[in-house]
Amino acid sequence: MKAGSLHAAWRNLPLAPLPDIVPGTALILAPHADDESLGCGGLIAACCQAGRPPVVVIVTDGAASHPHSRQWPATRLRQQRRQEVLHAVACLGLGPERVVFLNQPDAATAHEGPVFDRIVQELASLAVRHGCTTVFAPSRLDPHCDHEAVWKMGLALHRCHALPLLTYPVWGWLVAAETDLDHGPPVGMRLDITPYRALKARAVSAHESQYGGLITDDPTGFSLPASLLAALVTDFEVFLAP
Repeated sequence: MKAGSLHAAWRNLPLAPLPDIVPGTALILAPHADDESLGCGGLIAACCQAGRPPVVVIVTDGAASHPHSRQWPATRLRQQRRQEVLHAVACLGLGPERVVFLNQPDAATAHEGPVFDRIVQELASLAVRHGCTTVFAPSRLDPHCDHEAVWKMGLALHRCHALPLLTYPVWGWLVAAETDLDHGPPVGMRLDITPYRALKARAVSAHESQYGGLITDDPTGFSLPASLLAALVTDFEVFLAP
């Protein structure tokens, strides 16, 4: 299937009410601070308004986004990104006690082995402790090593701990339209986030280190592209069957 056709299919998935997407408490796995807002900001806000605040897990420490900055060494950047995500989820109505930081190395998250297995077990325990009924992880089509690793964590929770799994695309939206993908027609649903779009936009903007304006001494540093924001800060969010 061509990526462009897949993107069109995502945009045309049926709309579903919140209880059909997450009937209880969501466990949202975000590879980096900002993925929670980009992929699931509307879902987080909707769950909070419904009185079922999710648990958000930030898997990596985010310290690799500006590796050549002298003003923002890894220790300072790590703390900045932590504060950004707490500010972001507060915009969506979520308290800091519902956010968990795993502090795995940015751009080097484990895909398998003892560290991976330990993280999956930690996430399973977290799900039990908070009564989580559905896991949300990045789409397997997101072309980023950390997103792939966290997708595998979600899949392991689904397969080994019987937790229902839905995935959300982030970087998958930017795969070139003519790219051939090993993927058939998608199965999933969309959540109408029109009431929460402004809150989501505010949450995304809270990640100011990722917009390129805060950190100015690393020309190679990461900055969220306008094309990604246009794809994700819209009136719906997409959630896919694994």
